[in-house]
Amino acid sequence: MIIAVSGKGGTGKTMFSSAMVKILAKTGKDILAIDADPDSNFPEALGVDVDKTVGDVREELKKDTASGNIPAGTNKWDILDYKIMESVVETPDFDLLVMGRPEGSGCYCAVNNMLRKIIETISFNYDIIIIDTEAGLEHLSRRTTQNVDVMMVVTDPSHRGMLTAQRIGELAKELDINFKKLFLVLNRIKYEDEALIRQKATETGLELGGLIYEDPLISKFDREGISLIELPDDSDSIKEVANIVKKALKFQ
Repeated sequence: MIIAVSGKGGTGKTMFSSAMVKILAKTGKDILAIDADPDSNFPEALGVDVDKTVGDVREELKKDTASGNIPAGTNKWDILDYKIMESVVETPDFDLLVMGRPEGSGCYCAVNNMLRKIIETISFNYDIIIIDTEAGLEHLSRRTTQNVDVMMVVTDPSHRGMLTAQRIGELAKELDINFKKLFLVLNRIKYEDEALIRQKATETGLELGGLIYEDPLISKFDREGISLIELPDDSDSIKEVANIVKKALKFQ
């Protein structure tokens, strides 16, 4: 199963992705977390050090090709595939792959193209893949997440966050990307605002997966640089994400 987390930047995508990794890792399934956001924060949230990204691997291959270190006629994807597998960070509970970005001035398109190929070739090695996508709509327009089973659209109560969530749903329909499930997740909700926020959520046209209320513990972890994977199992946020995950996986 492939689960992607999207939404406007700063709404809590990475927090939600990290919480899902923490929860699903306890099922004993083989989990791969993929950081597909150029502004990589997933490793820090998961408490994992990363030495090399897929973008780094690609740039190294380009340099080796230009310098003649790779013989003519060599299948470059085979080399790239091998080196990408080497860049996967393994932990006792999950594996992590960071897409990064090219070192040069080129756009992020090449790394996105590689992400599609990686998902096609690596997915059979894992029971669950969780992708923390780049913010906004680009992953849809580039069809990076076209083979995703469950799309979680995370937003805070802001108007722009809600608008981005709505546009993600509309663009998925426009591009005929048929997720098995497409959920809206409301993050950083105040209890006193719940009724109003639920009403706004209906206007996005997305099925509401659940609400995550403001959690001072997450703010504390962020301020102190503590990995979100260390959040207690009985913390309100983790319990709320666990309920959302159960709802999302119920269709299987």
